[in-house]
Parts: sequence; C-alpha cells; structure tokens
Amino acid sequence: MQSGFIAVIGRANAGKSTLVNVLVGEKVAIVSPKPQTTRNSIMGVLTKPEYQLVFVDTPGIYKSSGYLNGIMMKAADDAAKDVDFILFVHDGHSGVSEEDIDLIKKYQSAKTPMAIAYTKIDIMPKERIAEDVKKLYENGVTCEIIPVSARRYTNIKKLEKFLSEKMPQGDRVISEDIVSDKSEKFMIAEIMREKILLKFDDEVPHGIAIVINTFMRKENGVYDINLDIICEKQNHKAILIGKQGAAIKEVSSFARQAMEKFLGAKVFLTTYVRVEEDWRNRPGMVKDIFAV
Repeated sequence: MQSGFIAVIGRANAGKSTLVNVLVGEKVAIVSPKPQTTRNSIMGVLTKPEYQLVFVDTPGIYKSSGYLNGIMMKAADDAAKDVDFILFVHDGHSGVSEEDIDLIKKYQSAKTPMAIAYTKIDIMPKERIAEDVKKLYENGVTCEIIPVSARRYTNIKKLEKFLSEKMPQGDRVISEDIVSDKSEKFMIAEIMREKILLKFDDEVPHGIAIVINTFMRKENGVYDINLDIICEKQNHKAILIGKQGAAIKEVSSFARQAMEKFLGAKVFLTTYVRVEEDWRNRPGMVKDIFAV
C-alpha cells in the first residue's frame, strides 16, 4: 500500500479547498469567492484499498499585514515542511505572473517533491493552457503540471492516480473511516461563516469570525447550537442583522439547513452578532477563535 501526506499550497482563491473537497469526496473545507476563506490547515483523507492520500488544505497565500494573516501564512509554510508531497494549486484562469513563478519556484526549491494542479480550465481558452505551461517551464519550473477542473471533474482521476503513485510505501497513516481531522463543532462554525461570506459578498469584509457558545445534542436527538458572529465595525453589524433582523434570519436559516445536512439531525440554532474592533490583530481573540 502507498500512503502519505500532501500539502495543498497556493494563492488565495486558487481553488484549493474546492479541489480537496472533490478529491476526498466529502466537504471538509468551506468555499467562497473571498480570499483566504480557509484560515486553518484542514486535513482531508481519501482512502482506497491500494492507497491513502492525506491532504492538508492550507490558507491561501495573500499579501496582507496583521496578526491573523501572519499566523495563516506560517500555517501554509509549516505544512509544506512536514509532508511527503506538495501540490501547488495555481489558478490558470488568472494567467501566470512573475510573482506566480517566483512563488512556485520557492516551494519547488524545497526538498519535498512537488507538482502543480493548474485549475479552472473550464472557464478559460484551451490554447492558454499550453502557453502558460510553456511559460512556466521556460522560467525554470520543472515539476509536473496537471490541468484540472474541480467543478467539471476534469482530470481529477488522473491527478488522484498521479498523487497515489508518488506516495511512499507503508500502512495507512489515518484510520480508514476518517475523512477530516476537524471536529463537528469546528465544521459548524465554518458552515456559519461560509453562508455569511456567500450571502453578503463585498458588503461585509473578510473580518468575520464565529464563536460557538453551546454545542449540545439533547436526549431527543436535536442539536442545540448557540453562536456569536464576530465583526469589526458597528456598520458591519447593522448589515449582518438587516432591517428588522431580516438578513440574520435568512443567513441563519441557510446555515441551519446546511448544519442539519452535515450532522444528520435537527438543529435549533441561535445566533447573535457582536462587534470586536480589530479582532484580527488581537492575539487573545485570535487564539480563542482558532481554538474551536
């Protein structure tokens, strides 16, 4: 049997989480059009009789200052050091810049074997793929490049087979019935955050966090979930709540439905919105939120 750990690295919004979800066959990471939707390194496990692939989905590489961003960038770099293989995910639709080449070569220069998943080929001209691959090779990128579309499932099996063949020989590193290392409580917080990011788009900036106050299953099987939605400004709070509470009711309803699907049980959800100014640069707040 072949098994090992694969760090999934790349710029923000390159499609890392979507690709991991498709490869694993389960939703282990939330997705949205906003940069750095993924804040934690999240493990997704694909187990087959012949191999086991343990993907470590990392926060997107994004130029931004601040305490939270520093933690996220460290998580990506640390993940690349402690794995058997690096899968660098590049957004083909956005082209190939000099910065992209430098970033790819940074990870290629490490001792860890690497390949590139060139994503989103379903929304770009086909002739661009060959041009970009040529440009990468001409600029010193020597690793394998595999064009894929997670949304259309194009070349996903090819990528899976390629990765399985790169894994070292050995027993499973994770129990075969596990698909993620994250708890139900963590995933509930992420589901709530995902629905907010999708509903409010650019109205509310990326600085949203979720704090779970109560996560309990009652004797009747219903989950009692009470959570706080943290934002950074009073006007963000007003947008999240909406006129006469309409916005928070709508997004909470969408989130509750997704939570029930994930948990396989009814959910009684209570949500509150509170302001914590500049929480992303407050180490105590960040650590409390990341401890979910």
